[in-house]
Amino acid sequence: MTPEDRRIRLDAAIAVAHEAGAIALQHYRNLGALTIVIKGLQDLVSEADRETEDVIKTRLTTLFPEDAFVGEETGADGVDGHRGAWVVDPIDGTQPFLLGLPTWCVSIAYVAEGDIQVGVIFNPVTQDLYTAVRGEGAIRNGAPMRVNEAQLLSEGLTGLGCSARTSAQNLGYIAEHLRDAGGMFHRCGSGALTLAYVATGQLIGYVEMHINAWDCLAAILLVEEAGGRVSPFLADHGVTGGGRIVAGGPGVYDALVELLPVA
Repeated sequence: MTPEDRRIRLDAAIAVAHEAGAIALQHYRNLGALTIVIKGLQDLVSEADRETEDVIKTRLTTLFPEDAFVGEETGADGVDGHRGAWVVDPIDGTQPFLLGLPTWCVSIAYVAEGDIQVGVIFNPVTQDLYTAVRGEGAIRNGAPMRVNEAQLLSEGLTGLGCSARTSAQNLGYIAEHLRDAGGMFHRCGSGALTLAYVATGQLIGYVEMHINAWDCLAAILLVEEAGGRVSPFLADHGVTGGGRIVAGGPGVYDALVELLPVA
């Protein structure tokens, strides 16, 4: 991809994230009117998720008809042999969203040439905008982001992702070993936002036994472009899969890897 190609898609993703975020925020302010469906254990979806993703998909596929699209709610469209793919979670952190908590976001990633090229995360409640372009750094609200320089897990908080796909035994293993290292975990209900906090240096790292591509690809680029290290998620799981993830500053990355039980 050329720098111009990346910039065009970044600008489009930012505009779409703001538009979709405004729609989601309207629903957030009127939660009592939402229809909610239970997809599985601790896995909810509402009409807000679907409406928001429909807007994102319509806008992006109209602007870039040659690109594939992967959304949490609508699935994969055109990914076989794709030259580029949008990977989207319209509302990452649906449970916090439905509970009136502010820790949810719109997450949009663009993948091409075997790598994440553009990442945009927008929190409509706080109006925080996190963006990254491959090779150009990571930005939060106009200011460069940089990962934490901690050398030990005891020097900050580590984000811990969890879903019904994580067993109680594995969750306990991670928490126990983190505490033994003098650390403590943080959880906000959105993998994308928690990874963004790693990119800003607010958290020193993030670990999760299983996260989906749409929840993390945009944020992975944020962390990498902010100087952090991330396990090879895209190479291992592609744009439609899911699995374990480790992300953090270079000083603690190896220690974070040790927190996850051996597969």
